[in-house]
Amino acid sequence: MKKVFQLLLINCVLLLSSWSSAESDLAIEITKGIDEPTPVAVVPFAWDGNSALKEDVAKIVSADLGRTGLFKMMSPQNMLSFPSKEDQVYFRDWRVSKTEFLIIGRQIAAEGRQIKVEFELYDVLKEQRLLLERVSGTQDNLRDVAHYISDMIYQKLTGIRGAFSTRIVYVTAKQLGQGKVNYRLKMADSDGARPVTIRQQSEPLMSPAWSRDGTKLAYVSFESGKPAIYIQYLATGKREKVQSFRGLNGAPSWSPSGNKLAIVLSKDGNPEIYVLDLNSRSLSRITHHYGIDTEPSWSPDGQSLIFTSDRGGQPQIYRIHLPTRQLERVTFEGNYNSRGRLTHDGRFLAMVHRGIDNVFHIAVQDLKTGRLDVLTDTYLDESPTIAPNGSIILYATQKGVKGVLGGVTLDGNVRFILPASSGDVREPAWSPYLQ
Repeated sequence: MKKVFQLLLINCVLLLSSWSSAESDLAIEITKGIDEPTPVAVVPFAWDGNSALKEDVAKIVSADLGRTGLFKMMSPQNMLSFPSKEDQVYFRDWRVSKTEFLIIGRQIAAEGRQIKVEFELYDVLKEQRLLLERVSGTQDNLRDVAHYISDMIYQKLTGIRGAFSTRIVYVTAKQLGQGKVNYRLKMADSDGARPVTIRQQSEPLMSPAWSRDGTKLAYVSFESGKPAIYIQYLATGKREKVQSFRGLNGAPSWSPSGNKLAIVLSKDGNPEIYVLDLNSRSLSRITHHYGIDTEPSWSPDGQSLIFTSDRGGQPQIYRIHLPTRQLERVTFEGNYNSRGRLTHDGRFLAMVHRGIDNVFHIAVQDLKTGRLDVLTDTYLDESPTIAPNGSIILYATQKGVKGVLGGVTLDGNVRFILPASSGDVREPAWSPYLQ
């Protein structure tokens, strides 16, 4: 029997239940999809229990797949039947409705609070079953069960590992009047559901970053009146301040090994890149230049850092090989490139790009071919972060006068926005895989 949770997630749920939460803080709105999305139907799952379930698993799965822009989801109102087992499926009916893939399922009450969810994925045209899986959960984690099911279906249909079971963190800023602002560091499901507040204060919060094992966050807080870096342990709620230096302390980035942070310090004058060993607390200076060096990010193998520097006159992205300190400039197209983030295979570089239109957009550069593509048509785009499967870039942007999150696939074919129910949203960071 497949399980949804590992110990980390169980501990996180127990901890987060003690923090403030709401049902939804962000709501995804698809603004552009592919021209011919694949028709898919998720039939409401059968349930043999006596009381209503807290979550509608089939509805969540349908919403997950629909948000990708790759699939056209059928409304239950248009379904001719509601099968929950193989012998109830009549493929002719689904072909008439032009459905290409069909998902059915059933939820079975088990011992204690356990619920077994069985689902099947069918290729309607071939009349072939592609998946038959069983997942166990409880009333309290049915949303996680649903995301897990979505991951399996997405991988089967696209060949790409799903990222619905991941989480995002972001910062909200709400004006309270009289010049006062409430800042919150929040965490939510990848679809914006189940937001929880990790930290709230009247001073700015910025630059949240996930550790590669998904157990910790590093971020910058101005609560003491100057910028300082903190580490938040998600499973225990413990919070610690990283050693603070005079001047700027910012832009933390976790090494793949999880025992180092690349940070930006101005303790020796102008901002430079340093690496802090979290075990020994030893500090190594990486860059030495009179220009501003900032926004470090690790390569997947931990052997190099990419960072933003204006050492050439305007902000561009550079890479430094840590063992040799060999430096190379990575971006040349456009008069401004910053906040570089690599996909997990190291091939593509997402960034904030300003070209001939003099507007900040999100762009991606293929580091193998050198090709750069501008992906967004919004403005004031910033803070790109990439899903762990490399399929989507999440970023901060503007909608009217309000700060919102936007999303775009690496090929630019699918776009969406995530406006908040209140306040501005900024500084998103996508988690690694949590299981």
